[in-house]
Amino acid sequence: MVVSNAVLDALKGIGLNLYERKIYVALLAKGIATAGEVSGIAKVPRSRSYDILESLADKGFVVLQPSKPIRYIALAPDDALERVGGNLELKHKETLERLDGLQNSPLLKELQTLFKNGFNLVQPFEMTGTIKGRHAINQHLKSLFKQAKNSITVITTENGLNDLHAVHFNTLKKLSKKGIKVKVFAPTKDRKHKITEVADLRLIEKPLGRVFTIDDQHVVLALTDDKEVHQTQDVAFWANSPHVVKDFLTPVVNGIAK
Repeated sequence: MVVSNAVLDALKGIGLNLYERKIYVALLAKGIATAGEVSGIAKVPRSRSYDILESLADKGFVVLQPSKPIRYIALAPDDALERVGGNLELKHKETLERLDGLQNSPLLKELQTLFKNGFNLVQPFEMTGTIKGRHAINQHLKSLFKQAKNSITVITTENGLNDLHAVHFNTLKKLSKKGIKVKVFAPTKDRKHKITEVADLRLIEKPLGRVFTIDDQHVVLALTDDKEVHQTQDVAFWANSPHVVKDFLTPVVNGIAK
C-alpha cells in the first residue's frame, strides 16, 4: 500500500526510523501478519523484521499474538498515538526524577571531582573547540558566564544585543548582583536598552562582530555574520586562552572604550 511522503515524514517526526515506518504502514494495510509476511510487503530484510516489530511493540504501535508462528497486529493509528504519547510522558517524568535524584546525590560531587581533576591535566591552549548552531553557542556561553568570577565583556551586533538580552538576561542579572562586572559594546541607538539593567552598555559606531570574554580566561568568537546565516548555521570558536584575551582582545576593547 502506497502512502504519501507527508505521512512517512510525520511518522519519522515521532521517532520511527525508515524500516519501522515501512513495516508499520505495511501492517496497517495487512491488519495482521507474521514477520515474514510483513517484511515482504514492506520490502524490508526478513532478518531485520523481527527486531523492528519488537521495537514497534515496545513503542506501542503493534501487539503480539502468541501463536505459531507469532503474528503481529497493528493498533489503530489514533490508539497508537495515544499510547505513544503516554509512554513518552512516563519516560519524561522518570528521566526528570532521575536527573533530580542525581543532582541531589553524592554522585554529582564525584562526577564534579572527576571533571576538575581531568581538566587539571589539560593545558589551557588545548581547550578549544568549534560550536555550530545558535542554540548550542548560547548554551556554551551560559555555562561560561556562570563560571565568571570577576568580569564578562561582550562586543556584539545589534541583533546579537537583542539575542543577549533574550537568552542571557536572567543569568547576567544574577551575576551582576554577585558583583560580576558586565560590559557590553554594541552599535545600538537605544541608549535605554533593557540590557542596561544588568550591564554597562557602551555604544559603538559600527558592528565589530560578536566576541565574548570571561575573566580574561575564556573567549568565544563568532565566525559567521548573524545577519547572513540561519541560526542553525551560526558558528563560533571557543578557547581557554588568557594570552588571546589579554594580549589581543583587551587592547581592542580599550581602543573601543576611548
